[in-house]
Amino acid sequence: MTTAMAGSAAVQRLRLRTELREARLAADLTQRQVADQMEWSPSKLMRIEAGEVGVTVNDLRLLLAFYRIEDAERVEHLLALARGSRKMPFTEYRDIYHKDFLDFLAMEASAWINRTFQSMVLPGLLQTEEYASAIIRAFSPDESAAQVSRMVEARMLRQDVMDSGEAQFFFILDESVIRRQVGGSKTMRAQLRQLADLAARPHIHLMILPFGLGAHAASAGPFTLFEFKEDVPTCLYLENPRGSATVSTNPDDAADYIDLFQDLESKVLKDGVPEILLRVADGLGTPPADLTPAA
Repeated sequence: MTTAMAGSAAVQRLRLRTELREARLAADLTQRQVADQMEWSPSKLMRIEAGEVGVTVNDLRLLLAFYRIEDAERVEHLLALARGSRKMPFTEYRDIYHKDFLDFLAMEASAWINRTFQSMVLPGLLQTEEYASAIIRAFSPDESAAQVSRMVEARMLRQDVMDSGEAQFFFILDESVIRRQVGGSKTMRAQLRQLADLAARPHIHLMILPFGLGAHAASAGPFTLFEFKEDVPTCLYLENPRGSATVSTNPDDAADYIDLFQDLESKVLKDGVPEILLRVADGLGTPPADLTPAA
């Protein structure tokens, strides 16, 4: 396997966009100059360099010729990245998910380290089928039963990434996430018991941010950071309540949120999380007790 072919489609797209941007800068060309020469809209090149879309092999050959990249080995390396980057996962669900979320799924499937903070609902990777169905119906009340079923199916398929045991997953959950009875007490009790099982796995690190902490720096909302084994930038994913998202590979953005995550880690409950989850499950329907152990 060549170096170019190693890694997932998402990683190959990230590598390709980085190398193409570096090649343009090395040729001392602006995006406008390249777009005019290629007879593209400026937005097309911007999206390619941002990793938002792939590039066809034919277009790439012309682009590399304009950049005066003639070394056969390097040309083949970049062409291989372009071919591989077009085989993104979960494309069979593009009729129900917007492109930003499909990119999120591709990165999720490729990441070596996943760091997620959630303040309202469980991350999709942790949801039971019943919990997922209840959440999707609440967020998308106008969707047909068939569409909801497909969304749940996709969510369950995503969870295969946690079965390999190779990647590491760090989840920080606000206490409200484990208290809110999504789907009713029966569904939530089963969900919490599954969470307790997941929290016992060595590669899944589940942490709880207790109510007693009060206001904190992540109160603005949930975020996810993806880190990769390959030499590609850390990806930051931010989703707003209306469903649109921001994806950034800016190193400064990622560094800020890594610092934020590490700050939260210093304040969370880490020890005895499976037991805490089982205790909350058994106490559903009664007034919530303080999670923090008595001094």
